[in-house]
Amino acid sequence: MRGLSGRVALVTGAGAGIGAAVAERLADEGVTVAVVDRDLDAARSIASGIIERGGSAISIGADVTNTHDVASAVQVAAAVSGTLHIVVNNAGIVRPAMLADLTEETFGAVIDVHLFGSFRMLQAALPHLPDDGTGRIINSTSAAGLVGTIGQANYGAAKAAIVGLTKSAARELAKRRITVNAVAPLAATAMTETVRMNPKFAAKTLERIPLGRFAEPEEVAGAFAFLASDDAAYITGQVLCVDGGTVM
Repeated sequence: MRGLSGRVALVTGAGAGIGAAVAERLADEGVTVAVVDRDLDAARSIASGIIERGGSAISIGADVTNTHDVASAVQVAAAVSGTLHIVVNNAGIVRPAMLADLTEETFGAVIDVHLFGSFRMLQAALPHLPDDGTGRIINSTSAAGLVGTIGQANYGAAKAAIVGLTKSAARELAKRRITVNAVAPLAATAMTETVRMNPKFAAKTLERIPLGRFAEPEEVAGAFAFLASDDAAYITGQVLCVDGGTVM
């Protein structure tokens, strides 16, 4: 990917799954990565692995539902070189339940992490993002936010809102030459484990995936790296589906 070497990225939810894969891929491309996760031990493990492979990384423990944590994480990441080029909003949780059983608490918890977490991080990062065309914000959404889902209306609503946030931020920040895009991945992670481990749910899900399988996190990480690179400098306000053809 062009132009990534020497840049600084902050990736949330990077202690495992897609976030970890994205952090590792960006580091492989020469990016210094701030590995952010509410589980500091998990963040340290990923950062240590990156360093052992010759990459550059720091670990930060932060909860995206906590405004102070978010501001502190951004300050630490930006202090690495005085600026912050790339922000990947990937932190997420699931609280599955059918509509009749969803409580305001479980609905709000998912919205808080996914939507408000992305908003908090985006807003905190804005003063540190450069205006020279290298600033990138990449949000994680999902097919659930594009076509809906069963048993996770809270998750679908949060992911749909992230699409709206992405497109609105892209229009607003274009004047600063900052691009804002989203990736809608479908991978074998802890967040899809409930579906993948249930034979009935797994079979129905695989029927809707033309390629007939879940991706590994490493297979979707390249999409994030692409959108962070100079190869995607003229792309903004888009949702890139990396889901085996589920949404087309």
